[in-house]
Amino acid sequence: MVYFQKMTKEGYKQIEDEIAALKADRPRRVQNLKEARALGDLSENTEYSTAKRELRHLDSRVRYLNKQLKYAEIIEIKNDGKVNLGKNVTIRYEDDGEEESYKIVGRMEEAVGDGKLPFDSPLGHALMHRKAGDVVTVEAPMGDYQVTILSVEK
Repeated sequence: MVYFQKMTKEGYKQIEDEIAALKADRPRRVQNLKEARALGDLSENTEYSTAKRELRHLDSRVRYLNKQLKYAEIIEIKNDGKVNLGKNVTIRYEDDGEEESYKIVGRMEEAVGDGKLPFDSPLGHALMHRKAGDVVTVEAPMGDYQVTILSVEK
């Protein structure tokens, strides 16, 4: 059974952009490897080892990202008032009254930037499919806590 990674259109586009940037950088890295190889004895050539490792890392990252796109399930954002992928949600932590806003994203999008909350994190999981006004208990590794959903926007 194939497991598809849920993500937003924006997340899919960001992965495509990263692949394009890595592919554009590949010729420079290949040239670095050629120049390092020309320096002579490869057994003690740190420039060669470093250039070879960097090129392998780049190629590995491109393969990994392509696999993420292959198994991506792009979620369409519905205007139903419920928390779901691609929506912005503002919550209030009940223990200290602090308010935070997050964009609910897929697992692969979480590393892209601040203000993003993966749907399968403890908080994200507790918020999914709830609506504004709901008080939600979050079951987290460091202990349970409650949040109130203040708003859900597309």
